[in-house]
Amino acid sequence: MSGTPEGDAGQVTPHTDQPAGGDGPARGESLADLLGGRGGAIDATLPPLAFAAGWLVGGESLWAGVGAALAVGAAVAGVRLRRGDRPRSVLIGLLAVCVAALIAVRTGRAENFFLIQLLSNAASALAWAVSIVVRWPLLGVLVGAVLGQRSRWRRDPALLRAYGRASWVWTVTYVLRVAVFVPLYLGGQVLALVVARVALTWPLVAAALAVSWVVLRRSLPPGHPGVRHPVSEDRPAGDPAAKPGA
Repeated sequence: MSGTPEGDAGQVTPHTDQPAGGDGPARGESLADLLGGRGGAIDATLPPLAFAAGWLVGGESLWAGVGAALAVGAAVAGVRLRRGDRPRSVLIGLLAVCVAALIAVRTGRAENFFLIQLLSNAASALAWAVSIVVRWPLLGVLVGAVLGQRSRWRRDPALLRAYGRASWVWTVTYVLRVAVFVPLYLGGQVLALVVARVALTWPLVAAALAVSWVVLRRSLPPGHPGVRHPVSEDRPAGDPAAKPGA
C-alpha cells in the first residue's frame, strides 16, 4: 500500500448527493462513496492468495508461487482496466506484484514476497502521522482532490480539525498491519502472512472507511454544511459565496 487508503483502489467516483442542511456531510454519503477502496482492496488480496496456493501445490516451490501470483496479478489488472480503472493505478498494482515476486525469487525466501507490503505500510503510517502533525492531513488531501477543492478545505478550521482526527484512524490501520506483519515475517510464517494480508486488507479498509467517516462527521460543529462546502473563516456557513461553483 501507498500513503493513501488502498493506493491501488482503482478509479474514484465522487458522489453527487447534496449535503443536508446542518447535518454535516451529505445524507447517505460516505467515504466509501467518495474514495472507493473496497473493490481495490479485495483485488489486492488475490495475488498473495494465488502465491500461497501455488507455493503449497508446488511443494513449497517459489517458482510455482510466483508464477501463480503473476498470472492472477495480470488477470486482475486486465479486469480493472476493462471496468474503467485508471491505467496508472492498475500498472502500479501490477508492478508491486512483480517487484514482490522478484524479491522472493532473488532471495530464495517465500516470506519476502510480503516485504514490499510490510515496508509500504510502515512508510504509510509515517506519512499519515506526519501529515496530521504538519496540518495537511492526508484524508483531507484525498477528499479535497476528489471534490476538486484543492487546498480550500484547509481554510476551514473545523474541517481541518475533523480531517486531522479522522486521519488518525488510517494511521492506526497501518501501524496495526506493521505490528502484525513484522513478527510473522521474521518468523518466516508464509501462510500466516497470507491470512494476515487478507484479514488486514479489505475488512480493515471497510472498517477504516466507516469509522473515519463517523469521526469526521462527529468532529464537525452543528450547522456545518459538510465536506463538500468548506467554510472559510471570513465566510459564515450560511453565506452562498462559500458554496463551490458560486
